[in-house]
Amino acid sequence: MANTKWIGGFFGLLSGGPIGALAGFVLGALFDAMDTRGVEPMGGTYTGQSQETINQGTRNGFLFSMLTLASYVIKADGKIMHSEMELVRQFLRQNFGQQAVQQGEDIMRRLFDRQKQMEAGQPGSYRQTIADCCRQLADILPEAQRLQMLSFLTAIAKADGTVHASEIQALREITSLLGLSEANLNSMLNLGATTLSEAYKVLEVEPTATDDEVKAAYKRLVVKNHPDRVASLGEDIRRAAEEKMRKINEAKELIYKARGL
Repeated sequence: MANTKWIGGFFGLLSGGPIGALAGFVLGALFDAMDTRGVEPMGGTYTGQSQETINQGTRNGFLFSMLTLASYVIKADGKIMHSEMELVRQFLRQNFGQQAVQQGEDIMRRLFDRQKQMEAGQPGSYRQTIADCCRQLADILPEAQRLQMLSFLTAIAKADGTVHASEIQALREITSLLGLSEANLNSMLNLGATTLSEAYKVLEVEPTATDDEVKAAYKRLVVKNHPDRVASLGEDIRRAAEEKMRKINEAKELIYKARGL
């Protein structure tokens, strides 16, 4: 488990702080001892680490953080459904390959157990931990990576065809704490738009926007969500970003066609 390519024990800049602390509690024997030598956890410099190692550390931290936040969204309604876990398995398989399924499921179950333990000892403590993790991510991860994480979280929430009110609230909390906007969340929730109303939400503009405003909004989204901006996190995450960009383009084409552009 610890030496597989999907996720490992070295978290780079995310080794310290609340994410590193939660990983230490949750992962236990699943990972080798986290190697943080040469790393200043909250934004310092790397000593003697190759760029490949740095990128792998960032990727591992990104993936663990994604699963951590996903566990919070899934359990927002107070329960974990078998169907929800099956959706997580499908999500991991489709986005990261078969190898990720068992690993991701093991981590999620330990996150649920940790949440139960923390809440039994001090109600509200896990929610505070999630908030602290989000703030750490907001400080360290570039906007494009935070947007990609939000894209993954909304995809998991939407996987059963219905996003429940409790999941929306959890997503709103996470979005704000990640330093992203409500418009960013609505954009991700409406990816795959089939109506004009949904397409405008994807582009983060009102239907009353001028043609120039629509074009400018589209260009901003392309810059913020370009797959190259998350390429260092791995080819699978880059492919997911390409799929996200394809859906943004479909929304743009829907609006352009309606406007005769």
